[in-house]
Amino acid sequence: MPHRKLCLLFLLVLFLAACGGGRKVAPIPVGGTVLAFGDSVTFGTGAGLGEDYPTRLAAISGWKIVNAGIPGDTAEAAKARIRGAIEQERPALVILELGGNDFLRRRPEAAVMADLRAILLQIRAENIPVVLVAVPRFSLIGAVIGGLPDAELYEQLADEEGIPLVPKVFARILSDPGLKSDQIHPNAEGYRQLAEGIAERLRQVGFLAK
Repeated sequence: MPHRKLCLLFLLVLFLAACGGGRKVAPIPVGGTVLAFGDSVTFGTGAGLGEDYPTRLAAISGWKIVNAGIPGDTAEAAKARIRGAIEQERPALVILELGGNDFLRRRPEAAVMADLRAILLQIRAENIPVVLVAVPRFSLIGAVIGGLPDAELYEQLADEEGIPLVPKVFARILSDPGLKSDQIHPNAEGYRQLAEGIAERLRQVGFLAK
């Protein structure tokens, strides 16, 4: 009998966990403020005014998206400015895209991951949800064969922190010569597809109403 009760308790725990894991977040309403926090890719380097992904995502979603992208920024340096950006905007959501410049500086992935985690923790300490955009690690071989993969740390970090990840979208764009202005930046069409890829993931998670 005690063994049977233990089995029933275990099944109940599994059921409750499954129910909790399937719950989606509430959609952010039209007009809500979203912070796009990142580097030159968030800023829109390589395309014209209004062709950056935050502007295009704002048109798709109806949100007010604040572009907090700084060309040349690194995950290491961005730790010092994330809190100020949050306090100023009080966003309903943060979209985090960082790490490419750290890779170009040949920083160890463990260090980049630690810096990104520190940024995530600052955001979540304010009870603000965050979505992480996976960034590819640039390689000459990958560029030549047209197949840049996501850096593995993004999936690992998203799993460990329990946050949504936008995987493979940025890497696919940089793997297509027709979608980039140089080796590390999309062109106008690339940014359009980046915005659409992020929007699709946000719909899947539940932040963006279908």
